[in-house]
Formats: sequence, structure tokens, C-alpha cells
Amino acid sequence: MSRLFTILIVAAMVLGVLVGWALNKSLSAENAQAVAGNLTIFTDLFLRLIKMIIAPLVFSTLVVGIAHMGDATEVGRVGVKTIAWFMLASLVSLILGLIMVHLIQPGAGLGLTVPSTGAGEGAVDVSTFTLRDFITHLVPVSIFDAMARNEILQIVVFSVLVGTAIASIDNKTPAVLALAEQVAAIMLKVTGYVMKIAPLAIFSALAASIATQGIEVLITYLKFVGGFFVSLGLLWGLLVAVAVLIVGRRVLHLMRGVRGAALLAFSTASSEAAYPRILAELQEWGVSRKVASFVLPLGYSFNLDGSMMYCTFATIFIAQAYGIDLSIGQQITMLLLLMVTSNGMAGVPRASLVVIAATLSYFNLPQEGLLLVLAVDHLLDMGRSATNVVGNSVAAAVIAKWEKQITEPVR
Repeated sequence: MSRLFTILIVAAMVLGVLVGWALNKSLSAENAQAVAGNLTIFTDLFLRLIKMIIAPLVFSTLVVGIAHMGDATEVGRVGVKTIAWFMLASLVSLILGLIMVHLIQPGAGLGLTVPSTGAGEGAVDVSTFTLRDFITHLVPVSIFDAMARNEILQIVVFSVLVGTAIASIDNKTPAVLALAEQVAAIMLKVTGYVMKIAPLAIFSALAASIATQGIEVLITYLKFVGGFFVSLGLLWGLLVAVAVLIVGRRVLHLMRGVRGAALLAFSTASSEAAYPRILAELQEWGVSRKVASFVLPLGYSFNLDGSMMYCTFATIFIAQAYGIDLSIGQQITMLLLLMVTSNGMAGVPRASLVVIAATLSYFNLPQEGLLLVLAVDHLLDMGRSATNVVGNSVAAAVIAKWEKQITEPVR
């Protein structure tokens, strides 16, 4: 079934490109826009279904994973190791993106003129990215409000508290734990139903995009897009190499197992869409259920390796396009700023663009530069999402190895 699903996704991508190109060539701009509007119904439906199941799925799997750990001491130990790995992986992603954009110089030679006024017009309010706001935002005012708005980070905090409480009451809450397990099983089943329409959503998304923007959208900013994907490839290689050193060559089988999930994330430009498949693949490969259910939800809030790299790559690209040189000190400050602002942005539509906009404002770079990356942001978001899947899969395997929680594979 996994191979068939992968074939259907690839076929949907190819067919979407061909149909979109045909529509773009045969229809007027107005008619192509109308047809694209109808096609995106399927994409919108699919993404709404995904958003519908994320909150209960994350809550139930995380509560069950923590409750099965046994006590708060174990939760704290695993939590510290997990966050430490996430911070290190994020820093490596940011630095690698910074190095690669300087080597490739995708924005050099554009020679854009720095606008004298209105640079900040329409900019995102940078005050929303303060450390104080980030920390206070961790705790939900109401868990129901957090679930209604899919605030993943807040759901994670509440789930950790609930799971830890269940684990600390010994055997006095078997009914609650059983209920959480049943909810998790039900949500995974519902997710399976939702995933069956993924190829249709992928086809409609690509066809609609190319029908309205033309085949040129795939080659626009070739140096920028190509350079970024080369950088992502290096990051993938680095993550897998470190995982092989820590876990062993068996981790290569895990990478083959999650390729379907990575392809789904790439095609839909949403790493959330791949969450259930990654969770299942990790457990089938041998990561214990409690580690997989604990690490993966946290990874979706803190371990966005692809998005981290994009923030530095795109920000320096914009500076290069306007011929602005940032000092070493400014670039180090930018890395630290992005470490704070990028974490906790999971679940926000086009979160990387919001973070980049705040970074541009902080360093007085032209806000108009955001338009340079906006045209190809969806294509780049596909690569970011797939990289986030790989990064979270590697993180779960590494933490499981450190905790001696890798078992024989189910398959």
C-alpha cells in the first residue's frame, strides 16, 4: 500500500503540471483563474481535514506517550535531551543556510534600488516576536481555545502537564489512560481516511498554480531556488550522517521508510500532513511508542530545520539583491534572533515569511524584498516541509537510541 500511495502521489504531481500547463496555454487569464478557483476546492478541503485532526491527534498521542514513560523524572530527562538536540539542529541549519547563501550569491547582480520611504509599510508588527510574548504564548488561556485555533505549541504544553500528571498518579487512572489510547487509535484511523484523498489534493494544487502563473513559475529565480534546494540536500546528508554515527546504519532503513511521508509533505507543502505517517513509520522501524509520541509533537514546534535554513538563506538573498552588506556581528545577531522567532511559529500559515519580515525590519532591510521570495515561496515551502519531516524523524531515532528505546522493527 505504501508503494502504491507513493506512485499515486508522483503521478498526481506529473499530471498536475501537465494539466496546469495545458490550461494556461489554452485559456485566457480570466478563464484560467476561474478554473483554478474550482480546482483549489479539493486542496482547501484536504488542508481543512488535516487541520481538523491535528489538535486531537497531537493531544492524545502526546498524553499517551508521556503517561507510559512512568514518572516525571523520565519525562524531564527525555525532554532535556530532546530540546538540546532541537536547539543544536536549529543552529546548524541556520549556520549552513548562511554559509551556502554566501557561497552561491543568488541575489548578487540584481542591483535593486533601496526604497527611500515606505519600507516598513504593511510590515508585520515586530513586537509580536519579543521573548516575553513567546514565553507567555506557551501557556494557553484555554485548552479549548488553543485546540480551536490549532495552537500546536500550547497544546503540547497542556498535553505534557496532563501526561505527567497521569504518570505520577501510579495506577489510579487506568480508565483515563485507556480513553486517551482509544482516542489516539481513532484519530489515526480517521487520518488514514483523510490521506486517501491526498493525490487528488496534490493534483489540484499544482494544476491550479501553473494554470494561473504559467510554467515559468517552476523556473523563476532558478539560481535562488536551485541554490536553496542544494543547501537542503546538504542538510539532509548532514542529518543522516550524524544519525548513522549515533544510531548506526540501520537508520538508513528508516529514511527509506519515511520517504513517502517526506514526498507527501513536499507535495502538499505541509509537514503537518505527514505527521501520522511519520508516527507510524517510526514505530514500525523500532522507535518505542512513548518516545515517538513524545518527540514528534515537540519537533513540530521546535525542530523546523528546513524553515530555519530558509530564514537565513532568504534574508541574506534579499540583502544581496539590494547590495546591502551585513557585518559579521549583525549576522551573528540575526542567527540568535531567528533562533527565538522561528521557534513556536509552527502552524502559522507561511510562518517563514512572517519571521523574515520581522528580521528585515529589525535590520532595516527593505520590506519590499519580501516580494522577491513571495513568488516562489510555495515551491520553497515544499522543500522546507520535506526537510522538517527528515529532521524530526532523525531526532526521534537519536533520542530513542540515547534512551535505549529502539526495538526490533514491526515489519
